[in-house]
Amino acid sequence: MIKLLVDHNFNGHVLNGLGLRRPGVDWVRVIDVGLARTADPAILAWAANNGRVLLTHDRQTVPGFAYARVAVGLPMLGVIVADDQAPVRRVVDDLELIDICTDHADWVDVVDFIPY
Repeated sequence: MIKLLVDHNFNGHVLNGLGLRRPGVDWVRVIDVGLARTADPAILAWAANNGRVLLTHDRQTVPGFAYARVAVGLPMLGVIVADDQAPVRRVVDDLELIDICTDHADWVDVVDFIPY
């Protein structure tokens, strides 16, 4: 089981579906921890400092900032980028498997994509 930090624009239907399938899933939203208008590098730093994998739809900037953290030796617990056009059920299925089959050690310095 992994702990997630959910980016501000992430699909709420996916979160609801994941919560129904995995009631114990541990996720917080950036807005809940005071990061609503925070730049991606600071969100990644917060996630690393708080032991959370970032869940986002932002494939444009977040992966680059994540790789930059790794390149300079900063901690980066991981990023899951879900395509925002992917069917909700498919994303929920993938996140459920990720939650069941992985732990934090599997995500260190990893950026992974849930495609359309």
